[in-house]
Amino acid sequence: MPRWWRDGSRWLESLPVLVRTQCARWQLTVSGAAAHGSNAIVIPVTGADGVFVLRLTPPGREVGEQIAALRFWDGRGTVQLVDADADAGAMLLERLALGTSLRDAPVDEAMDVLGRMMRRLAVPAPAAAPSTAVVVAERMTTMEPEWDRLGRPFDETLLRRALELGTRLSRTTSDRAVDADLHSAQVLRGRREPWLVVDPVLMRGDIAFDLARVLWTRLDEMPARADIVRHFDEVVHAAAIARDHSRDWVFFRCVDYWLWSLSAGLTEDPQRCRRLAAAFDG
Repeated sequence: MPRWWRDGSRWLESLPVLVRTQCARWQLTVSGAAAHGSNAIVIPVTGADGVFVLRLTPPGREVGEQIAALRFWDGRGTVQLVDADADAGAMLLERLALGTSLRDAPVDEAMDVLGRMMRRLAVPAPAAAPSTAVVVAERMTTMEPEWDRLGRPFDETLLRRALELGTRLSRTTSDRAVDADLHSAQVLRGRREPWLVVDPVLMRGDIAFDLARVLWTRLDEMPARADIVRHFDEVVHAAAIARDHSRDWVFFRCVDYWLWSLSAGLTEDPQRCRRLAAAFDG
């Protein structure tokens, strides 16, 4: 992640001490090799009540939000939170199959699982959760200035269409819970259930909000436009959401992420956004 390009080395250097400290506090024994994603390290551990994983990430606001999200869903389609220490950036979680994610499953299977997961997580959300409508409204105020600052990296018609769609998407009557970071790599094999979500980001509103991420994280396996549309239809069907409305969300969030990824200095994701936007343009 871009933040690791600028900082984080001090936290990385402190990890051995952090692991020993947290294991002592929760009476855990390291029982396997560490693994990591883009923002955290997870270590298999054993405690008096069974096997778990210790997850460590730099302390901050996001840690508290992740803990709150896991407590809210309480194992409903998500990994079970056993204990947490937000100040230390530590969570004790049920043991899933590390290294075996939905990313390894065929795209057809992944789209079906992710769509059904979107629907399963869509229980009434807490009123304090960030609103998808508000996020869109706020993002719309920055998109055109960002597009100008980046040298107008794509045709203005794409920007105008995204802003037009955003006007509608910034209004919703839905109070459903949304995982705003749902994609294949965030779903691991479980024991309680075949697949469980890790690191959910809790929002409230339209469950199609982040459908674009479901697609662009597997886009390299969709060589033709027809493949993209077919897999989109699979997700929409599994999630039981309106197709045209979902298409609007994909296009808006694609343009949104296209601008963000260019601002962050990413190189591959803007090209994926270009392909995905083209598949749903017009």
